[in-house]
Amino acid sequence: MDWRRRRAFPLRRLGIIGCFVAWCAGGAFAQTFPNGPISIVVPLAPGDAADISARSMAEEMSRRLGVPVLTVNRPGAGGAIGAASVAHARKDGQTILFAQNSALTFRPALDPQSASYDAQKDLVPLGISSRTPSVLAVRSDAPYRSFAELIEHAKKNPGQVRIGHPGAGSVGEFCILLVNALTGVDLVPVPYTGAAPAATALRGGHIEGAALSLGALGAHIKAGALRGIATSNRVAEYADIPALKELGYREDLFGIWFSYLAPAGIPEDARKALVAAIEQAVKAPEVGARLAPFGIVQAYATPEQQLAEIREEFKRVIEMAKKAGLAK
Repeated sequence: MDWRRRRAFPLRRLGIIGCFVAWCAGGAFAQTFPNGPISIVVPLAPGDAADISARSMAEEMSRRLGVPVLTVNRPGAGGAIGAASVAHARKDGQTILFAQNSALTFRPALDPQSASYDAQKDLVPLGISSRTPSVLAVRSDAPYRSFAELIEHAKKNPGQVRIGHPGAGSVGEFCILLVNALTGVDLVPVPYTGAAPAATALRGGHIEGAALSLGALGAHIKAGALRGIATSNRVAEYADIPALKELGYREDLFGIWFSYLAPAGIPEDARKALVAAIEQAVKAPEVGARLAPFGIVQAYATPEQQLAEIREEFKRVIEMAKKAGLAK
């Protein structure tokens, strides 16, 4: 072997080593997600079912992702304010949304001009986490003890029965408007900045009823302060609360589901990491144990199933809203 070949061999070897080091370094730098705390925007007030769910899963997600996962409440406009803040956030996956279906289907369908985002285009689904029924509740000492009695009272006192809900465009508001359309009464929807304030107002006697999630009302019903008189679907633990179809009406109240979304266009590695962490957190037994007392049931669905549900429910809401004259 002459001197030129002897020099070429170590140079080639160094070149190969250099390429390997560069490849490893490039791979390391590519795997930069998450590179700091992750913020979960909850577009409802603290104490709501969505807030309880998000906080229950944040700790588990933090463990999976290895960074702090913080919840940030941005209530208002039936979830539209918080949803819009995420839809227009940086596309890095560090800020995600945990929203009820109200912000994804009801608000855009009933009042599209108030939602500065398209849930099917500006947000990418990361998975459905949980569900809870909607419940129409009154105070336990109210003179009307059933749905039929409330409707009869409302007919005799038109425009005098106020029903609280979590905000304009919320599932609760649509449930009230749906009851009006089904019964011909004039229940007055009263918006709050979330379910917790509405439940507090009902307990304080400031309104005559509330249409909220079972997660927000369950503890008050168990304590005997409130009485559920109608629900979107029966729950074994609250088996005495009937659904509207069981009472002879053609439609049931809408239920509530919770899901995660991120700004459309986030890096694929960030999306995959978030989807995996969310699925693991949702399915964790300890998370289910924390949510069960609030009437919230773990019900994981993939991002693909979530997108299909958003599209289907949006279509249903639009159709029902037009029939009832509710769409703006």
